[in-house]
Formats: sequence, C-alpha cells, structure tokens
Amino acid sequence: MTIEWVSSRDAEVTYPAAPWAMVGQLWLSLFHLGEPIDDLRPAGVYGAAFVSYEPGSPLTYSELLVARPVPVAGTRSRRVSITDIWVDSPASVAGGRELWAIPKGLCDFELESERRGPLTTTDWSATFGRRPIAAATFTDVSKAMVRLPFKGSTWQPGIEDTDGEERGAVLQGSSKALPCRGRWDFAADGPLGWLRPARQLASFRMADFRMSFG
Repeated sequence: MTIEWVSSRDAEVTYPAAPWAMVGQLWLSLFHLGEPIDDLRPAGVYGAAFVSYEPGSPLTYSELLVARPVPVAGTRSRRVSITDIWVDSPASVAGGRELWAIPKGLCDFELESERRGPLTTTDWSATFGRRPIAAATFTDVSKAMVRLPFKGSTWQPGIEDTDGEERGAVLQGSSKALPCRGRWDFAADGPLGWLRPARQLASFRMADFRMSFG
C-alpha cells in the first residue's frame, strides 16, 4: 500500500496522511482520581498506557499517554480524550497535533520485555532529559488469547496546531487482549505526579494489535 506523506505546518518534518494503519503492543491500566486537578483533568476514571508501534506501521515509535472517557452529547456513548501524551518521534508529534489535536510532546523511553512460555514480563520507563515521568512493570499471557475486534473514537479540544478547532478520530482493529498485572510509579515532581493519589483499578494488555487510526 502506498503511503501519502504530508508536510507539517513548519515544513520541518513529514508525517503519514490519515488514517494511520498501526501495529504493535499496548499495556493499559485504569485509575480512579478522587479529586479534580483542572478543567481538563476532572475527578473520574483515567487510563494510562505505554504503547510500542512496531515495524509494519508507517511510523515506529514508543508512546506514553493518559486519557479519560468523555460523553458524546445527546447519546449514552463515550469517546476517549487524551490529556497527556509523549512519544519519541517528531513525525508522530507533528501528525498527532495537526491531524487530531492530540497534544503530543517528545520524551525518551526504555523498554525491556522477556517471554518465558506463555508469560511475558515487560518493563517500561519514560523520561524527559534526566527527569522521570513514569515507569511501569507488567506480566501477562495475552499472546495466548484469540484475536478479537475493537472499535472506539477520540475527541480533542482545539489546540494551536489546529487553530483552536476540535478534532476527532475513529480507531478500529483487532488484538489479543487479556487482563494482566501492572504496577506503575509516577514521578512525584513529574508531569504525571497528579496521578499518584489515584487508585489503580485494573490492567490489560493488547498484544499484536492491528489498528486503523483516523
């Protein structure tokens, strides 16, 4: 399949045109935040995830994100709104911000994963310079699961890169998903320190996902 590439607004980087056909791995934990932080981060349920986008994707990179469900006006449906997100790809930053108003920033990642039989143990960390943001450890057997479909959508308030225009996207695909064990550490003086008081509810891994985003 031929991929169309788009120049960013500042013309310094190019990124794939929407939709992006991505493959990779995702580790997600749900948290309940008891007290509001600001208008974009009210009390409620949040998901924190590390993601590895692998070869077969138009861009390969690592990602750390925090998101929350938001209602769709006039319906009982909910979409996901990303409040905080970092990647290690300038092209992903430009595409995410300009196409979908996703407020991506840059940081550095370390990923180690080991598989013994059906059990996979994975360690993640994200830092900005020498400043820790978050680290997490997961154990799972998701690769033994059958592949199942998923579908969802995102909504983002406008940012400068979209001239204040709200943006949304549809994501759909399939993965091998199962609950897993997850343990997180959010740096107290880091940009996700506000999640430290949140109560962890559950963790999941989506192994070998195939996803269209956009």
